Amino acid sequence: MNRENIKVAVLRIEGTNCEEESYLAWKRLGADVEKVHLKQLLGVDVPDSEKRKMEDYNILMIPGGFSAGDYIRAGAIFGARMKSKLKKDLKQFVEDGKPVLGVCNGFQVLVEMGLLPAMEKTVTDIPEAILATNDSNRFECRPTLLRVEENKKCVFTRKYDNKEVVLFPSAHAEGKFMMESEENLKQLKENDQIVFRYTSPGGSTEYPWNPNGAMDDIAGICNQKGNVLGLMPHPERVFNGITNPEWTRKGLDNSRGDGELLFKSALEYVEENFT
Repeated sequence: MNRENIKVAVLRIEGTNCEEESYLAWKRLGADVEKVHLKQLLGVDVPDSEKRKMEDYNILMIPGGFSAGDYIRAGAIFGARMKSKLKKDLKQFVEDGKPVLGVCNGFQVLVEMGLLPAMEKTVTDIPEAILATNDSNRFECRPTLLRVEENKKCVFTRKYDNKEVVLFPSAHAEGKFMMESEENLKQLKENDQIVFRYTSPGGSTEYPWNPNGAMDDIAGICNQKGNVLGLMPHPERVFNGITNPEWTRKGLDNSRGDGELLFKSALEYVEENFT
């Protein structure tokens, strides 16, 4: 499939606020990207000309923000609305091997829907993990260093080197990844589903390098198939070198930032695997 024919949906509802940066990340790489409101996929309260079908897209992204005001739990309402009406379509989308990306609030939505961790099923009825309130009990907005733990299975990290350290900024109040038991965490590790871990220049993961207290320093995970990725930090915010917070000190320019390869990896995967 040619790059310009790859259709990307950046999904939004009330409270989503990172759709523009996300849209531009795909657009700058030549994809045919569209900001799509959930109502367009549900086919409600929109004219026929604006209705959309999930099957018409090759990549789905749920960006960051505070969907539905983060009431109940972050991502809970967005996830429930999608799962109640689009579960069959979502399941087919994932089983077809199409990439799904959830960043920050999008990660929370994927967990609430049961698309992550999804250690044994494509979509689980009950969430298998949670993104809980940060240990600091406050909103954490800071640069974070991540170590790439999985660059073969996950379609979004194929162009990164194994154990490469990247800088993606974090901005969340509920980002503490937790699972019910150590046994579940062990299964996640054995499945090679841990994609990113928080780290530091010296390898320490004490606060603030792990900004939320996540179990096993987990910043991002994928499903078993590797085509669904959720992570708390924002790769779209460091697409260019000049959006790195240290760009003036390091003399960075408008060339590739640490986040670009994540989007490029997914696009090249689609180019190679779909007609």
